Amino acid sequence: MAWIYLLIASVFEIVFALATNATHGFTVLGPSLLTAAAAAGGIFFLGLALKSLDVGVGYTVWTGIGSVGTVLFGAIVFGEAFTPAKVAAFALIIGGVLGLKLADKLTGTTA
Repeated sequence: MAWIYLLIASVFEIVFALATNATHGFTVLGPSLLTAAAAAGGIFFLGLALKSLDVGVGYTVWTGIGSVGTVLFGAIVFGEAFTPAKVAAFALIIGGVLGLKLADKLTGTTA
């Protein structure tokens, strides 16, 4: 269940980052409220996940998924550049996330 909480927290992290961009310095009410709600949701679900995951694993996976998702959706929503260097970096981040998940299974931490 911890990994599901972590995935939910990651979705909130992506929404948080994208909504923050849309606030225009917190001068637009709707995205500003969405940013605050997404931040709270992300922290809440991260906290649930960290009840049984190591903080180093949980936080790293949360920020990794959030980073990749933010760049992907930033390209889709805001038309930001999507370069081969970013794709290579994604592969490294995803490899690291999968490696942490595997290491967690091997050490017997929550699956």
